[in-house]
Amino acid sequence: MTVSVATLGFPRIGLRRELKFALESYWSGKSSLAMLQTAASGLRVAGWARQKALGADILPSNDFSLYDHVLDTSALIGAVPARYDWSGDTVGADTYFAMARGAQGPSACGHNHDTTAQEMTKWFDTNYHFMVPELAAGQTFKIASTKIFDEFAEAKALGYQTRPVLLGPVSYLMLAKGKAVEPLALLPQLLDVYAEILSRLAKAGAEWVQIDEPCLVLDLSDEQRTAFERAYARLATRGAKLMLTTYFGGLGDNLDLVADLPVHGLHLDLVRAPDQLEPALAKLQPHVLLSLGIIDGRNVWRANLPDLYWRFKALAGERDLILAPSCSLLHVPVDLALEPTLEPEIGQWLAFAAQKIEELAALAKALNEGEDASFAAFSASRIAAVARQTSPRIHDPAVAARLAALEGAAPHRASPFAARRHAQQSRLALPAYPTTTIGSFPQTPEVRKARAAYIKGEIDAAAYDQYLRVETRAAVKWQEDIGLDVLVHGEFERNDMVQYFGEQLSGFAFTRAGWVQSYGSRCVRPPILYGDVSRPAPMTVDWWRYAQDQTDKPMKGMLTGPVTILNWSFVRDDQPRAASCRQIALAIRDEVQDLETAGAAVIQIDEAALREGLPLRRAEWQHYLDWAVESFRIASSGVHDDTQIHTHMCYSEFNDIIRAIGDMDADVISIETARSQMELLDAFASYAYPNEVGPGVYDIHSPRIPVEREMTDLLTLAGKHLPSVQIWVNPDCGLKTRKWDEVRPALVAMVAAAKSMRNSARIKEAYDAN
Repeated sequence: MTVSVATLGFPRIGLRRELKFALESYWSGKSSLAMLQTAASGLRVAGWARQKALGADILPSNDFSLYDHVLDTSALIGAVPARYDWSGDTVGADTYFAMARGAQGPSACGHNHDTTAQEMTKWFDTNYHFMVPELAAGQTFKIASTKIFDEFAEAKALGYQTRPVLLGPVSYLMLAKGKAVEPLALLPQLLDVYAEILSRLAKAGAEWVQIDEPCLVLDLSDEQRTAFERAYARLATRGAKLMLTTYFGGLGDNLDLVADLPVHGLHLDLVRAPDQLEPALAKLQPHVLLSLGIIDGRNVWRANLPDLYWRFKALAGERDLILAPSCSLLHVPVDLALEPTLEPEIGQWLAFAAQKIEELAALAKALNEGEDASFAAFSASRIAAVARQTSPRIHDPAVAARLAALEGAAPHRASPFAARRHAQQSRLALPAYPTTTIGSFPQTPEVRKARAAYIKGEIDAAAYDQYLRVETRAAVKWQEDIGLDVLVHGEFERNDMVQYFGEQLSGFAFTRAGWVQSYGSRCVRPPILYGDVSRPAPMTVDWWRYAQDQTDKPMKGMLTGPVTILNWSFVRDDQPRAASCRQIALAIRDEVQDLETAGAAVIQIDEAALREGLPLRRAEWQHYLDWAVESFRIASSGVHDDTQIHTHMCYSEFNDIIRAIGDMDADVISIETARSQMELLDAFASYAYPNEVGPGVYDIHSPRIPVEREMTDLLTLAGKHLPSVQIWVNPDCGLKTRKWDEVRPALVAMVAAAKSMRNSARIKEAYDAN
C-alpha cells in the first residue's frame, strides 16, 4: 500500500503578490497583455517547482487564474452574456476582464462600450469572491478557451505530470443565475462540452482530472441529486480518471449518492467533517482511490502530526491513500518563512501553504516508512502543540469573567425602532433619500507611501499624523462641497478594516506577508486570533473627533463588527467561535459607547461578513445566527435612542438570513445591490423590513463611473421594493480600492441622483395633494 501527497490548488498571487501588481499594471495600460501572460507563467512555473520541492507527488494545473476560477470556467465553456458583444470565437482578455470588472470607453474595434461586470458573491462560506455565471434561455456552450489545455501542456513540457482542476458541471450550474431559464435544465448541453474537455485532456496525456463538486456538501433537492447521477454517468468514461473533490463540509445525507457515482477517486474534507470517514469507508467500493483532506486548507494552525499518524496508520496499511489539504490552499498565505518579525512563540504554532505541504509530506513518509522516518517533524509538531496549550498568552481571566456575566442576558436597544427613528430625525434633520458613503476613501499611492515611510521609520509619528490630518480635512471639505448628508473621515489611517482593529485589540497577531486573495487583484492579510480578546484603549475616537471638528454635518463613527472581525480572521480552534465572537463584541461595545460619549450621532458597525459565516447545512443555521446576532447586539445596544446605528453587508443572498437581519435591529443597513439591479431587495420587501436600507447604487468593484440617470434608475427600482422613507443613497461598499478620478464624478452623480429623487417625490406629493 502506498501513501502519496496531493495539493488541490496553490495560492495564485505569488510570494509577494506578484499577480496583483502584474494585473494592475496591465489594467492601467503600463504593461502589455504579453507581459501579463509572462508574469502569470512565471508564477505557475514557480508554484509547481515549489510544491514538488516541498514533497507533493500530485500537482494541480488550471488552479491558477488571472481573476477567478469560476470566471475561467465560464470562459472555457463560452458562457458569455450578450451584453459583452462577444464574437463567439475564443474568449479573449478584453471580454474576460469586462466580465470581471465591467468596461467603459472605446473598445479595440473602436466602439464605445459601457458595460457592467457580472455579479460577484462569496465562495461558499469563505472570504473569497467568485463571479456568478449568467445563463439565459437559448444558452449554448462550446469550448471557448484553451487555458486548461495550455497550462497542462505548459507543466508537461517542464516535466510535471499534473492533475488538471475543473469545476464540476453540476456545481457550476448550481452557482449560476438563470435569466428565463433554470440553470440545471441546461445540463445536457453542458455535458456535451465537458465530455469534449475531458476527452481532449486525456488525449493530451492527463491520467487524472480533479473535478470539483463542492455543492455535494450542501442540502440537495431531488432534482440536484438526479443531475449529479446523470452528469457522472456521462462523464466517467471520457478517458481520464476522475478524482471527485468535495470540500468545506461533509457529504452527510449525500454519501449514498456519491458512493454510487462511477468515479475513480473521491476527496473528503476530514477537517470540517472528521466523522465522515468511517461511513464513507463502509459505502465506497474498494477500487475507489481515497484522497483524505487532513490538513486544514482554510486556517493557519500547525497540525498535530503524531495524532494524525496514529489516526490513519491502520487505514494506510489496508489501501492506497492520497493525503491532501482539506481544500485548495488558495485560502491561506504562501509561506511562513516570509515572517521573520513574527514572535517566535506564536510563529511555532502556525503553518502556511508551504508548511502544510511539508506536514503532508512528513506524514506520508511516516505512514510509508514508519514513524521514525519523520522523527524531527513529529517532535517539532508535538513540542509546538504542548507550547500552545500551556501558553499564558491564550487565556485572560478578566475576559472570561466579563463573558460569564453575559450568560442569560438578552441585549437589545432601549426602545423599538419607531421611537428611535423619531428621536434620530429630530437630532439629525436629514432630507429624504439621505446620502452617505460606506466609510473609506481611496488609498492612493501617496497614502500608502506615507504609511510605508512611517512603518520603516523614515518619518516620525508627528509627521505621519500631520499628513493624515491634511488628507482627512480635505476629504471632509470635499464631501461638504458636493452635498453629502452624512460624512465619513475617509479612514486614511487604516490599513485594513479588520487588521486596523485587531492591531489595537489583545489576542491578535499580524503578519507582514500573510496575504490571501479576496478577488482579482484584491488581497487581504487576515489577523491571527490566537487568544482572549479585549480592548486596552479607545481605537477610533480621536480620529472621529478630529473629523467632526471640521464640519457641522454629522460624521459617522466607523467600526468593524464582531462577526466580521471573526470571519475575516484566522480564528483560534481551541474554543467555540461563538465564544471568541462575544469577546470581540464586548470590545467593540466599549468603542461604541466611547464614540457616543464623544458626541457621535451616527455610528456604523460593519457586518460585511455575517452571511458568509452561515453554515452550509440549513440544520446548523439557527445556532450560528443566534450567536452572530447576539454578538452584534452586544456591540450596538448600549447607546441612546437618538444615536443612529448603521451596519453594512457585502454581496449576500439575504433571503437566507432576512429574519436575522431584522433581529439585529440596526437603524440603517447598507447593502451591495448595484450589480444585481436591486434584486436583493426582494428579501427586504417580502419580510416587510421596518428599518431603513441603503441599497448600493455605485458598483465600487468596477472602474466604471456610473452616471446620474443610471443611479436614478436604480433608486426607482428600489422604490418598487421599499417606501421612499426607508431608502438611503450610497455606494455598494467602501471606496478604498478605487481612484479619486473615478470616485469624484461617481459621487457627484450619486448626490445629483438623490436630489432628483427628492424633487420627483415633492412633485408627486404636490400632485397627490391636488
